[in-house]
Amino acid sequence: MKGSLISMLPLLASWRVEASMSSAAPAMSETAAEGFLSQGKTCCAALKLALPEKVSYAGSSSYNDSLASYWSLQEEDLRPTCVVSPTESHDVALAMALLNIGGRFLPGKCDFAVRSGGHTPFAGAANIQQGITIDLSGLKRVSPSEDLSTVTVGVGNRWAQVYSQLDALGIAIGGGRVASVGVGGLTLGGGVSFFSPRYGFVCDEVVRFEIVLASGVLTNVTQASHPDLFKALKGGSNNFGIVTEFESMAFKQGKFWGGSIVNDISAKDAQFAAFEALAGSSNYDPYAALINSYAFSAAEKTWIIANNIQYTKAEENPPFFQNFTSLPQIYSTMRISNLTDFALEIAESSPSGRRQLMVTATFANSAELMSKIFDATNATAQTLSHVPNLAFSLTFQPMPTAITSKAAARGGNSLGLGAADGNLFNALLNVSWDTEADDEIIEQEAKALFAKNRASASELGLFNEYEYLNYAADWQDPIRGYGPESVAHLRAVSRKYDPRGVFQKQLPGGFKLFD
Repeated sequence: MKGSLISMLPLLASWRVEASMSSAAPAMSETAAEGFLSQGKTCCAALKLALPEKVSYAGSSSYNDSLASYWSLQEEDLRPTCVVSPTESHDVALAMALLNIGGRFLPGKCDFAVRSGGHTPFAGAANIQQGITIDLSGLKRVSPSEDLSTVTVGVGNRWAQVYSQLDALGIAIGGGRVASVGVGGLTLGGGVSFFSPRYGFVCDEVVRFEIVLASGVLTNVTQASHPDLFKALKGGSNNFGIVTEFESMAFKQGKFWGGSIVNDISAKDAQFAAFEALAGSSNYDPYAALINSYAFSAAEKTWIIANNIQYTKAEENPPFFQNFTSLPQIYSTMRISNLTDFALEIAESSPSGRRQLMVTATFANSAELMSKIFDATNATAQTLSHVPNLAFSLTFQPMPTAITSKAAARGGNSLGLGAADGNLFNALLNVSWDTEADDEIIEQEAKALFAKNRASASELGLFNEYEYLNYAADWQDPIRGYGPESVAHLRAVSRKYDPRGVFQKQLPGGFKLFD
């Protein structure tokens, strides 16, 4: 990398000249200055010189393919000045070194975004209007260790690509339950898997991160080598560097029982009671995973219930799920199959190419509160039912102490949760629609709904400040929800490893550590 940077010296000298010109406002009109120093233009030129085959501009197939692969239209609609598509970690290191230098010489002119799978829906999370987008989808490594005890995964993978290789070996790692989600963002945001009751959050299973720091230095981070950064990366999202791969603990895993069961909405009260009993079990079955969803039909203004159930043994109808499986069913896909198949099935319910909103909150386990949240959500859904092609769902997921208590033995994480929080559940609102004209009303209604849910939970003494980062809307603040001790740690780590605040200022997307 040193040789490559030396070859950049003439261009870096020109950056100094351009920086000087941009500060001499009287020498040119504001319009001319903006044209000369358009956002990202000079940094893109430097990156193109350093990585000629890996930088693309608008109109090229590489650029267009990158934009078309985002999950939401809000992200797809942004237009970076250029897209950097590294194929190895050293490409990322060189790009980061140049962006760092460019940010020094041309403040505000070398801003960038980083994307793994690009599944976070709000605009700017993993893309940027003008500036530079670093698309990590070319980092495709999936490399099990010789003894199959760990797997090294490049962050350009989607979970289906990882699982299909591991299924063939009879092993698994904790990862996303939706096949199309990227591995990087999910892991850095905490991550919930089918195996979380056995092994904790997805981030808790990581034993090594490979990361490019703001300086451009490629570093391996483990609990032994950098315990502070190791803990911060587990839930700290994109605030410390660009993670290029991670090594996660692996375990033996064959086929298991799972699928979806659809019920009539008349069973909702029985579902709430069954959920409370399962999530609050004093002997939570570590092989059990549940996604309890309520989907609204805008055309008919009615709801259905869809449970995604996994039991990570090849055992049909385990007693732990009896309260759910015994209810009358509209249809069922329950079967013995592999991890890839189940992740693909869930992905079918969340296609790309639409405008998307996700909002989340966390509460102490309670059927009474679930009922109140459903009633409030139903009122919101009815209000929005005029929106063309509206898709609207409410999902509850157990977060028992079986999941939240695993982190401490593995170097901790940043999420701020533990056994003392008791058995919790996550609530997720997911809305999809077609036109930008409906953005404002949907966001207003979602904000009002979650304010009402918070008030209901607070009245019952059931509110928890934690917000799952991977589900959070851009107006939420999941980092703050980790608690003051965790926030203080994250900020200290940021100051230590990124003293100029490159990942706080030059990378504006995502959830930042400082106001």
